[in-house]
Amino acid sequence: MTSTLLHQSVLLHEAVDALNVRARGCYLDATFGRGGHARAVLARLGADGCLLALDRDPEAAAEARALAATDPRLQFVAGPFSGLAAAVRAHGLEGRLDGILFDLGVSSPQLDDARRGFSFQQDGPLDMRMDPAGGPSAAEWLAAAGEAEISLVLRDLGEERFHRRIARRVVETRAETPIASTAQLAGLVAA
Repeated sequence: MTSTLLHQSVLLHEAVDALNVRARGCYLDATFGRGGHARAVLARLGADGCLLALDRDPEAAAEARALAATDPRLQFVAGPFSGLAAAVRAHGLEGRLDGILFDLGVSSPQLDDARRGFSFQQDGPLDMRMDPAGGPSAAEWLAAAGEAEISLVLRDLGEERFHRRIARRVVETRAETPIASTAQLAGLVAA
């Protein structure tokens, strides 16, 4: 069973309906994921339509490349959506896009794979990167960040009420042992 069959895009039809896909239109899927939205857009495009898709996750990139190999209307760029302007220019689509779709957040396959380090349901390495080859892992960041920075991230990005207490616990714990797994971090948050 492929990851495509395991993952169902949330609000798929509503999101694609909102794009108002025209048969000859050009669209951008800024977060390809497992291709649910891209496939729905392609189903509505005619032979002259086009879809440019981006994703930084290597597993999503493999899925996108496989789909692009069977559908010439799809062009794929491996990378973060912050690079979408360059991707649009590189593919000659400036001023030609009829709609852009962002499906932000972590996908089910990323949560379900303990090796990715996003899930607290299963123990795994504390990674939490969309692209496991890019930038520091969550474990590396927690080892280097100051208490105030950890607290700020927990408050602003995690909307965590007890951000100061958790940040202090992280700093105290890492002084004795590295925080390297999702179970360790979950335990610190829950304590």
